[in-house]
Amino acid sequence: MEKYIYDTYVQILKEELVPAMGCTEPIALAYCASRCRDLLEDKILSIDIYVSGNIVKNVKSVIVPNTDGLKGIEASVCAGVVAGVSENILEVISKVNTKQKEDMRKFLNDIPMKVHSIESEYALDICVELHGEYHNAKVRIAGYHTNIIYMEKDERVMFQSGVVTSQEASLTDRSLLNVQDIYEFAQTVHMEDVKDVLQRQIDYNLAIANEGLKNNWGVNIGSILLETYGDDLKIKAKAYAAAGSDARMSGCEMPVIINSGSGNQGMTASLPVIIYAQEKGVSQDVLYRSLIVSNLCTIHQKTGIGRLSAYCGAVSAGVGAGCGIAYLEGGDYQAIAHTLVNALAIVSGIVCDGAKPSCAAKIAASVDAGILGYSMYQKGCEFKGGDGLVSKGVENTIRNIGRLSRDGMKETDKEIIKIMCD
Repeated sequence: MEKYIYDTYVQILKEELVPAMGCTEPIALAYCASRCRDLLEDKILSIDIYVSGNIVKNVKSVIVPNTDGLKGIEASVCAGVVAGVSENILEVISKVNTKQKEDMRKFLNDIPMKVHSIESEYALDICVELHGEYHNAKVRIAGYHTNIIYMEKDERVMFQSGVVTSQEASLTDRSLLNVQDIYEFAQTVHMEDVKDVLQRQIDYNLAIANEGLKNNWGVNIGSILLETYGDDLKIKAKAYAAAGSDARMSGCEMPVIINSGSGNQGMTASLPVIIYAQEKGVSQDVLYRSLIVSNLCTIHQKTGIGRLSAYCGAVSAGVGAGCGIAYLEGGDYQAIAHTLVNALAIVSGIVCDGAKPSCAAKIAASVDAGILGYSMYQKGCEFKGGDGLVSKGVENTIRNIGRLSRDGMKETDKEIIKIMCD
């Protein structure tokens, strides 16, 4: 593998597999608000919040962690202002004490906040304006969850990154990703280059999945799967991923390792592979390499789709998990490519109607499709080019899904947001 491609793949994993506590859209709001508060340095009298439709969609129904059950846009901003530590970025509200939780409720009661829904060229667009006694401040994040592109104090520009031409503008070039090179990278990578990142994903995501199965979180999809269908390996793989999501969507304060800006996608891409590795008794080295396949296949699919869209991101991650399982079972490039195409043909119609408890069920369905896609390949069965969205060649099929999600589902996304707001 060319050194440039190798180094790019290592960097992509380091950029994407980072910790976050809570659903990443509320946390992005809290991070933006926390940075704005640091800039203001004044007593806050009122707040204006400007958000794109996808932020409305993904913040509406999830509990913000460390807030004693608060949910919504105002609660997310409040948490960032009252208790946020901006240096912690996507763990901005990971350290909140009892008094701060009480202060949040008082802040919500006392400080007027107005939410403005905006039309934006970016699916992810947030702007928080704080109005103080003597000063005003504004911070804007656009494109992806931590990408601050504008900061202003008292009408004086403090920082401006210029026009964001793509949601990945400040990240390593994802256009180099392809399934053939992902397989080769997984085969040849020097494990010391990525081991720490992957082990952290195993530790964090397995911990929250166990919590989701142990206690009453969300709608308990993981527990229901195990109680209804038993502990067959395929069921366990789905159950652990679903349980992690149920805990996270319901305000669990444990961090997760995300993928493509999403904790749900990070758990879905990793937990089924981890469970398969435990049950099969494979070496830690094989597990790491399988996680490389699942994570990079997920990122590869998401690159053409974008961080937020009307297309359910759990599908990309469930498909990625199927690819990782195929590798873990000894599959080669052909096995991974066919698994990916088969799985996409099964579940590419699932829409995203925001972050909420039903994400856990969609995750279970997507992981099931990933596993079924590999089982089809093992039996010599496949969906062929011309079957719906499937084209000849794995890269062409991935491009079709990106086109469907990015271009074809724009109006779908708007209609979903209208329905949710109604």
